[in-house]
Amino acid sequence: MQRFYKITYSLITLLFLTSCNQNKNADIKDSSNSSRNQVKDQVVLHEKSKEVIKEDSKEDLVLDEENAIAFFFDYNKTLKETKVKLETTFGDITIELFDNVPYHKANFIYLAKKGYFNNTYFHRIVKGFIIQGGNADIPEVSQKRRAIGRYLLPPDTRKGHKHHRGVVSMPSSDIDNPHKLASPYEFFIVVTKPGSYHLDGGYTPFGQVIEGMEVVDQINAQEVDSGDWPMRNIVIKKATAF
Repeated sequence: MQRFYKITYSLITLLFLTSCNQNKNADIKDSSNSSRNQVKDQVVLHEKSKEVIKEDSKEDLVLDEENAIAFFFDYNKTLKETKVKLETTFGDITIELFDNVPYHKANFIYLAKKGYFNNTYFHRIVKGFIIQGGNADIPEVSQKRRAIGRYLLPPDTRKGHKHHRGVVSMPSSDIDNPHKLASPYEFFIVVTKPGSYHLDGGYTPFGQVIEGMEVVDQINAQEVDSGDWPMRNIVIKKATAF
């Protein structure tokens, strides 16, 4: 199983997609290598991000491309949680995770329980299309990623889930990525009515917003710069799996 999903990293490329509502390209990828020229309208974070990564039963494990699939296969068997609540500066968003997308579900819950999403941002907004979260232009986020590990997840696009409005999906890695493996640290929520179905088959839906879609719409309405960065930081103050 592990050998099947081993990937050789190569040169950076971009994946371009066309929004259903706009005549602009929107590449949905991990933005960990992106940077802003400046932080605009800095808000006070809920807690300082210099928190220690929360420990669990495998506290010393650092995930990588060789052990991540086996780890999440086993980790998913232990899970009782099915939802994650995101507390944001605009209100709460509750996501119910799909049972039949086990690696992505387990990954999202694992990162929530590790405290990874705490004090990250909804860092990218494409009006009428998506909001993307799970990153922040602060050193602590990079430190958290290093502590958890560097890995990708295999696509899982044939479970019958489509990119309806409110669906939560995972962007592709920003490396050369012919298999469209998913970047595990970020996610996006579809805003398009009734959905953005041109994304089906290219990205893995792994959950659905069941409460707080009005918060998603409010975030999507925020002013952005030319690079789709919000003009003010929209903080995910805390993520709780339950």
